[in-house]
This record gives sequence, C-alpha cells and structure tokens, in this order.
Amino acid sequence: MSTIAAPSRMHTARAGVQKFGTFLSGMIMPNIGAFIAWGLITALFIEKGWLPVGALGGFGNGPDGKPYVGLVGPMITYLLPLLIAYTGGKAVYDVRGGVVGAIGTMGVIIGAGIPMFIGAMIMGPLGGWTMKKIDAIWDGKIKPGFEMLVNNFSAGIWGAILALFGFYAISPVVTWFTEIAGSVVQFLVNNGLLPLTSIFIEPAKVLFLNNAINHGVLTPLGTQQSLEQGKSILFLLEANPGPGLGILLAYMFFGRGAAKASAPGAALIHFIGGIHEIYFPYVLMKPILILATMAGGMTGIATLAVTHSGLVAPAAPGSIIAVLAQTSKDSYIGVILSVILACTVSFVIASIILRASKDRGEGDLAAATAQMEGMKGKKSMASSVLGGAGAGGVAVATDIKNIVFACDAGMGSSAMGASVLRNKIKAAGHKDVTVVNKAISSLTDTYDMVVVHQDLALRAEEKTPSAQIVTVDNFMGSPKYDEIVALLDEQAATEDTPFEGVAAKAEPASEAEAAASHVPVPHVHEETRDVLRRESVVLGATAPSMAAAIDEAGRLLKGAGAVDDEYVASMHERESSVSTYMGNFLAIPHGTNEAKDHIRASAVTFIRYDEPVDWKGKPVKFVVGIAGKGKEHLGILAKIAKVFGDKEQVARLESAATVDEVLDILGKVNA
Repeated sequence: MSTIAAPSRMHTARAGVQKFGTFLSGMIMPNIGAFIAWGLITALFIEKGWLPVGALGGFGNGPDGKPYVGLVGPMITYLLPLLIAYTGGKAVYDVRGGVVGAIGTMGVIIGAGIPMFIGAMIMGPLGGWTMKKIDAIWDGKIKPGFEMLVNNFSAGIWGAILALFGFYAISPVVTWFTEIAGSVVQFLVNNGLLPLTSIFIEPAKVLFLNNAINHGVLTPLGTQQSLEQGKSILFLLEANPGPGLGILLAYMFFGRGAAKASAPGAALIHFIGGIHEIYFPYVLMKPILILATMAGGMTGIATLAVTHSGLVAPAAPGSIIAVLAQTSKDSYIGVILSVILACTVSFVIASIILRASKDRGEGDLAAATAQMEGMKGKKSMASSVLGGAGAGGVAVATDIKNIVFACDAGMGSSAMGASVLRNKIKAAGHKDVTVVNKAISSLTDTYDMVVVHQDLALRAEEKTPSAQIVTVDNFMGSPKYDEIVALLDEQAATEDTPFEGVAAKAEPASEAEAAASHVPVPHVHEETRDVLRRESVVLGATAPSMAAAIDEAGRLLKGAGAVDDEYVASMHERESSVSTYMGNFLAIPHGTNEAKDHIRASAVTFIRYDEPVDWKGKPVKFVVGIAGKGKEHLGILAKIAKVFGDKEQVARLESAATVDEVLDILGKVNA
C-alpha cells in the first residue's frame, strides 16, 4: 500500500507547486510587456545607457536645479507592482478585486520604499479574495437603489484598510524576506556557488515546477538588482536557451527516427520562438539527458558571473531575440558567450550519452510528449508538432476535431458561445470539426479543445486534463474565436487529404442546415413558434443594478407562463458563479442546470436600457432573458447569436423606436 500511496502524494505535491507557479506566472506574464518597456527605457536612457537622457533616465538636475525624476524609478516603484497587484486581484475577483488589490499594494510600496513585486503578489490576490468574501456577506440583502453606494464605499473603505495593513504589517515582512533572499543570492555569487542552482532549475523546468521559482523569486529579485546595478544575472538563470538547444542539436546529429527528424524544427521553435517546453519530451525519452542541461546551465551561469554580465529586464519568452533585446549595454559579449558555451557543453554531454545508447534516443516521442502534457496539465500547442512527426520530418499538429464550449449550467452562455464559434468555423469551411456545449459537471476527457469562461478554467482543466483549454471573457465577440479558426486553418493546410465534410454533432440552427449536414433537428414544440411575445419586449427601461435587471427579466419570463419563482431565483444563483455577459452590450441571464425542471415552456424576453447597467464591470444595454424547454434553447440561442453577432443588427436594436421594430429584427426566434 505504501508503494502506491507515495507516488500519489508526490503527484499531488507537484500539482500543487505547478498550480502555485501558474498563479504567480498569471500575475507576471500578462505584464511582461510593461517589464520589457521598462527594460528598454532603462537600457537606453539611464546614465550608463545607450542614449543617456537625464529627464528620462532620472539622473542629473533640470534647468530649475531640481533633480530629474525620470521614468525608470516611478515605473519600477509604482507602475509594475500595481499592474501585478491589479492582475492578481482581478484573477480572483474580476475588476473589483483588481482595484482593491492595487489599493492595498500602495501601502506596501510606500511602507517598503523599494520595488515591491513580492508584496504586490501577496496584496493583489489578498485584496481580491477578501473583497469577494465581504461582498458575499450582504449579497442579495441591499435594498434597490443603494447597490452602487454600498459597492463603492465598501471597496473604498476596505481598500483603505488594506493599504494601512500593507504599510504596517506586510511591508516589513516582505522587506525582510527580500533582504534575506538578496543576501542568499549575493552569498552564492560571492562564493562562486550560483551555477549550482542549475541542479534544481533544469529538472524543475522539465517538470513544470519552475514558475514558482522564476516568477515568485528570480524576477522580483532580478528587477530589484537591475534597478540598483543596471542589470541582473538572475534573469538568465532559467531563460538561457543554450542548454535546451544543445539537447536538440545532439538529436539532430546523433539521434534516430522521429526524434532526429523533428529536432531541427523543434530547435527553431526553441531558440527563436522561445518556447522551451518543446525540448522537454526529448529529455523525458531519455531522462539521463537532464545531466546535459544541468551542466550546460551551470556553464552559462558561470560565464555570466565571470564576465559580470546580465539583462536589464526579464526575457520572456526565452528567445535569443528577447535575451539580446534585454541585454545590458556592457554585457553582450558575456551573454552571447553564456548561450554559446551552455549550448556547447549541453551538446557534448548529450552527444556522448546518445552515441553510447543502443537506441540512439529512438524512443516514443509521441508518448514522451503525452507524458509532458500530463505533467503540465493540458495540451501544448508548441509540443503538438512532435506528436505526429514521422521519419520524413513532416510535423503534423494534433488534430482538433471535437470542441466543447462549457459553462456552469450548459445552457445559456455555452450555447450562445458555441453557436457563434460554430458559425465562424463553418464559414471557414471546416465541416469536420464539431462544436457542442456542455455543463462543466458533465464534461469528460474526450475533447480536443475546451472553450470556457476564464472564471471556470480550473474546473474545466480538472474534468478534461488532456484537452487544450481556451478561456474567454466575451461570449459574443471574443478574439479567441478567430485564433481558433486560424489554428484550424493551419491544421487543414498540413493534412494530406481534404476535408470529407463529416456532419457536425451539434444541433443545426435550422432544418435547411440539418438537411445539408444529414443531422436531424430535435423536435420543436409548437410553443417555440412564439417564444418572443409583444408583452415580453420592454424599451426604455431603467434598472439601478444588475440584480434588478435580472429580476425584471425573470418577471417577464414568469408573466409569459414559462417559469416559476424557483427558476427566477436560480437566475441570480447562476450570476453569482459566472457572469452571463456575452459582449456587444448583451447579457443573457438564465437559470442553473438544476433549475431546468422549473421551466414550463420556452420563452424569450427582451429589455433595452437607455442607461447601461453595470454588469460586473461590463456595460449592458440589452438583457435577453431565456428559458428553454428540453433542447429548444439551443436553436433559440443560435438565432439570437446570429443577430447580436452582426453590428448592424445591434445598431438597429439600439435605435428601434417600437416593439414592432424589435420583433422584426428578432422575429426569427419565433420561426
């Protein structure tokens, strides 16, 4: 029993570190552009930069005799930590959480007096989480008309309290930790021990455990060091592309089979594209090769230490282009040497290992790729080119044939999103790609891609660990839909045979489409013919809050004889878990999956507001309430999606002066 339990605990611990690292990465990576901007400004305009400018670099005095403030100091002291805090808070509790997290972080920034990246990564999520808990206390208990007052003052008061807490409690702790961590790094540098960190970093990369170290410690400490010294060696401890390139070159010259054939393409993606995970499967096929990457990493770090070289800002992704772009003015020779020597050492050791092996590394590359994706917890678009690589060197991406759009209930949001995405995919000519919608609870690990609201991504990943997860926050007009179509276009271009026009599994929006695709349309009850009635259309409405708007939509559905009070209550419950905002100023409140039994007949209501309703930070002018009996909501939503996906139709709805005009535009829902 103990031999079985131990791996399980190890797997759980690794997964926990991965999730923690992913969360930290989720705060840093969206803001890498800001880090790069700061790095470029620093490299160009500081006193030792390429184009020293006191007013921008923050050195010297102005015409009035006062010292220049510049851009470098304020950006790293205020802008970058606040962006990190806002991103972390928003990940926990949307915009409201981001704002409160940023307020709290100001206390840490002022209290510490040094760049507070670690403090921001604490206060941002803490602000979002605590604000979410506080809002839950009086959720649904605020009297109509007082929602904005309560929401604004509660956020302001709690944000002020968090700022004080950050100033007096968090900033001393984080300052102490930063000083200790900095002392440890300096000790390693002074004693020539820093290269030994590769013993931990290189295996951690292959196991996807590096984010916690890189984004949790190295990036914050490196940025602080860069501010003080103009550069930091810490930015290249993990990002050096040399060790991975050495592995791939060894496979190119001394490997066999699919690994040898695919190595050149992987090397290009790794070195130029900066996607390091592309070489992980090659190491997993022959784990002893980790010794080559460790030795290469140690060589690269030692070279940087000897030449006193470093980067001014993080290099993300770890491309040689990004590395050189962030290299300090006086460090180009050292940085280039560190990459070359790291690659050389890794190549030599990997070559010896491969040549001494009977199979020359001719393992199951597809299996190794699957193993890597299993450790990562999801599919990798970059590594997918390895799964179908044949001896001829033609890399074929893993086919994406089955796409599921998932939401909490599997009704409104997912059906709407699936309809929009299905129409785009169909228009692009990909007839053999199916798009269906499901509730999160009913997902199975049988799909190639899962499209889900960003707030539900973790739940979707637990249900479908093998699928590629795509997150959206706008169901009607998300740019991710076009990215998916582009990916399918690329996939189609690599196939040897044209599409055979296999019919989609999802329910077509009309009988004509069903006849063309040979898929029968579900039986539509007679009441679907007039699901949108004159009395269910309201123009020029006003609502003080999202909750009031949901109540009005529910009242109209109930008045149409479609639902009961339980369903209306479930509409609020559904909104508390995931927003039903769809984009294009549209929200479609609907009940939970458990409330389907409370639907008596299919119905649609339409409400247009003169003043936009604040829908969890999104402006909503149109509220379409929906209740679908059985699967009737699928066809209804497909027709609504077609209307709101057309900007001209949305403009017509916005300017419609009569109910008849609205019915003329939305009349197809009754067809």
